[in-house]
Amino acid sequence: MSVNKVILVGNVGKAPEIRYIDSRPCATFSLATTERAYRAANGAEVAERTEWHNIVMWDRAAEIAERYISKGTKLYIEGKLRTRDWQDRNAINRKVTEIFVDTFDILSRPTQ
Repeated sequence: MSVNKVILVGNVGKAPEIRYIDSRPCATFSLATTERAYRAANGAEVAERTEWHNIVMWDRAAEIAERYISKGTKLYIEGKLRTRDWQDRNAINRKVTEIFVDTFDILSRPTQ
């Protein structure tokens, strides 16, 4: 048995980009998760650490993302990791890891 499950709670880094692939909507955007700074038991300071995640949503989720998600929106996301390889225009091999969303909830929207 194996499990490929990711749970993230974080803030959207940029508004979703929507593309249509074979007439299916696909939304992509970045999500930041931050671990707070703290003082270790030995007194050492551990700095705040932010990780950036590449998020991919398809179909109805992508349509909802286009309408309701913008930079700064706080999201709860459940999904799975997918890694893909490709070769860019300069023949350099590239690799990216993305989170393919299964379910999500909008926890708060930015105030503007």
